[in-house]
Order: sequence, then C-alpha cells, then structure tokens
Amino acid sequence: MKAIVTGGEGGLGRAMRARLEREGYDVESLDLVNGFDVADPAAWERVQAVDLAVLNAGILTAETELTKLRPEDYRRAVAGNVDGVVFGVRRLAQAMDRGPSVATASLAGLVGMPLDAIYSLTKHAVVGFVRSIAPTLAPIKVNAICPGIADTPMLDQHGQRAAFEESGFPLLRPDDVAEAMWRAASSEGTGECWFVQPGREPAPFRFANVPGPRREGETVGLPPTAT
Repeated sequence: MKAIVTGGEGGLGRAMRARLEREGYDVESLDLVNGFDVADPAAWERVQAVDLAVLNAGILTAETELTKLRPEDYRRAVAGNVDGVVFGVRRLAQAMDRGPSVATASLAGLVGMPLDAIYSLTKHAVVGFVRSIAPTLAPIKVNAICPGIADTPMLDQHGQRAAFEESGFPLLRPDDVAEAMWRAASSEGTGECWFVQPGREPAPFRFANVPGPRREGETVGLPPTAT
C-alpha cells in the first residue's frame, strides 16, 4: 500500500508517516525540504495514484499584525495552506478511483484565532473546501482534522512556547494528531472535520444548522444543485 504525506518532514508530518508505516503503508514525504512545493500545480502533476493521501503541509503567518502584514506573507500563507490542499485534492481526483484522503486544518478553522487571523482564514478555507467538495468526489473520501495547539516547532515561531509552559496549558502530542488522522482516514464518512483536543477522544465536529429561508411562513428546502 502506498501513501503520501505533504509537510512530511515537520513535527506532525513525521508522526503521521510513522503512524501510517505501522499500518503497513509505504509512505512518501512531499515537503519543501526535499523539493516538493505543494502550492505548485506542476509539482502535483507528477503525483500518481496512492491508497491514502494526507495533505498536511501548513505554515503560520510571518507577520500577525494586520497593519504591518506584507502582501507576500499573506500570499505565502494562502499558497501553503489553501492552494496545497486544493491542488492536492484536484490531483487525487484525477489520479485515483477510490480511497481516503485527509487534510490538516486546525481548531483555528472552527473558531477565531486572534493571534494569527490569516492562519485562521486559511484553515476556515480548508474546512469549507472539504465539506463542500466531499459529496462530489465519491467514492474518493476526503475528511479534515482540526487539531488544537500541538507541541511542534511551529509553537516557537511566535515565541509562545514559554508562555504555554508557564501557564500549564495542555498541548497535543504529534502522536495524538497522527492517531486522529488515522481515525479520519478510516472513517466511513466523508466531508467530516474531526476536532482534536488534549484529553478528549477525536470525533467529527457537529456543525450547527443554518436557518433555512422562508416563504409566507413556510420553511423552504435546499436550493437546487447547479448543473
């Protein structure tokens, strides 16, 4: 069995690779450090069908104060966090007939993250994309995982490690996130977004229903599907 993990050289990526290897997968790491740019559509053209794909690559924003945000930092975050998932899923849909894929979103894709609003924006995009594209891809399955704050080198990017250690706030271990990834990949469902929090069993997040439209006091059903 073959699998790919993007961002496979990072803290979460290495844990995910190890988890898949324990299940018997031959795992290829697709990462900038070994020459694979997830935001490059041409790079994805070289990817062939696999039995399982994990679209895990992601970055924080270099500048978190909006008034100082440089366009290139914004574009870099969107390219790494959003384009990498969209181009990846597109290629998988072209190359595969069936099989699961999992995208790494974040708890910041389910709630606001004032510390890095651009990162939160990109992860909300991943959540919305997975929920929207999944029904169109069957029998290919695509789910997302939405981890809280994990103990990885990304925690050091904004100098936050000392504050978390001092406060005693619980952090996810990379192995916790990797286990959630495996559960999402093994799920019978598709379009699911699994929350991952310390001390809790990961599970699909239950989104609140949006009130539907009304006409003369009567609730109208779903809109027609575009053709």
